[in-house]
Amino acid sequence: MENSFAITATFLLYLAMMLGIGVWAYRRTLNSSDYFLGGRQLGPWPTALSAGASDMSGWLLLGLPGYAYAAGIGSLWLAGGLLIGTWLNWLICAKRLRTYSIITDNSLTLPEYLSRRFNDNSKVIQTVSACFILLFFLFYTSSGLVAGGKLFETVFGLDYTLALIIGTVCVVSYTLFGGFLAVSWTDLVQGLLMSAALLVVPLAALDGSLTDLPQQLEAINPELLTLFADAKGEPMTLIGIVSLAAWGLGYFGQPHILARFKASRSNKDLVTARRIAVVWTALSMFGALLVGLVGLLYVTNNGLTVEDSEKIFMLLVNAMFHPVVAGILLAAILAAIMSTADSQLLVSSSAWAEDIYKQHINPEASSEKIVWIGRVSVIALSIIALILALNPESSVLGLVSYAWAGFGAAFGPAIILSLYWPRMNRFGAIAGIVLGGVTVVVWKQLSGGIFDLYEIVPGIILATIAIVAVSLMTAAPDKSVVQKFLQMETQIDEL
Repeated sequence: MENSFAITATFLLYLAMMLGIGVWAYRRTLNSSDYFLGGRQLGPWPTALSAGASDMSGWLLLGLPGYAYAAGIGSLWLAGGLLIGTWLNWLICAKRLRTYSIITDNSLTLPEYLSRRFNDNSKVIQTVSACFILLFFLFYTSSGLVAGGKLFETVFGLDYTLALIIGTVCVVSYTLFGGFLAVSWTDLVQGLLMSAALLVVPLAALDGSLTDLPQQLEAINPELLTLFADAKGEPMTLIGIVSLAAWGLGYFGQPHILARFKASRSNKDLVTARRIAVVWTALSMFGALLVGLVGLLYVTNNGLTVEDSEKIFMLLVNAMFHPVVAGILLAAILAAIMSTADSQLLVSSSAWAEDIYKQHINPEASSEKIVWIGRVSVIALSIIALILALNPESSVLGLVSYAWAGFGAAFGPAIILSLYWPRMNRFGAIAGIVLGGVTVVVWKQLSGGIFDLYEIVPGIILATIAIVAVSLMTAAPDKSVVQKFLQMETQIDEL
């Protein structure tokens, strides 16, 4: 009873802090630019850690440690792909996307940017993009809610459905009012808490020094220490390795991460933010893998049984720490969940409010009304995601992988080529977005042979081919589009 009270008190204090930030941000949110992009005034630290925290979500403390627990050192393929993808995304996209979004009439959302980049007066790009965002974010947000349900179920012994509802209310509460500022500044706090927890927990649970870990794992199962075989000793296939490493390709199309680039107060700050983000990601990945490996060692040495490997972080925390400290560390899971789910809800609500409602339902809507439409859509979208998350057998990593592939294939090639290739036109953009998204949906339903390849790979390949082929087969962009592209090129180092 005392333990439960201490952990509950810690959780409530943490939530009160996050809600306090939400109230502060609410008072500073005056229009849709503030609500959806924080007025483009983020410094390097909130930009970097908000991008990282919103990227990693509950899977960093649940899904990735669970995968390392099962796969051993082979999980480095996944973590390495993600780390390289993080660095390349900041290097290739950050400055250009922020610059181009400003010059294209201060585009707030990703669909809005793509539409204005190609002077698409038909609004087809904007509408199609918004629909894919709403579709894939429902699955992505559901993964966060599943993680929240597992957290409250394990910590408080609640029924999964009740735990899911409580977790959803926690996420929606401050996102609803504070918007992007609340999301970004809470992400800064949550990102620091996540990385600290991922390093403290495995080191505290480690029996011996870190250098002894390989020998201890080898004693359990030598196959845990090889990069080219799974934990059962079976050789990893080329398809398996490519599928794991290819997760890094998804970064270029994630709307909630790309939004952080656009919200930075200057391109110069983005250079500092990139360094912070890459270091934070490297430390967090290392910690997550260590949690899984040390967790396996702890479970084996103590004769324990773990039915759900995605709960290994929670098991270590509950076993190793005083209830007050455990409450703080378990709050890191809530931080990971909230930091991503809030971003996803915000981007989804902006897609509905800015890209569908304002474009097709009420073009004359004021900025203040758009903000309230966005808030209402946060509630509606969270309810739908909650329904999708009701199955307690859902895998956090499984739900994330589908949504991650969807965004990576639908938007990644379109974003990169729109930033670097002046010959690309709106027909190519539409073809790439549609083919990339549809390929992921269809490929996911197939299995066996080549169809075991992670769906993001064929999605990105086919989307890229479609953009290039269709752009070359149709008329070149008019002079105003090309002129705008050249103008953007000259201002990258000025804004």
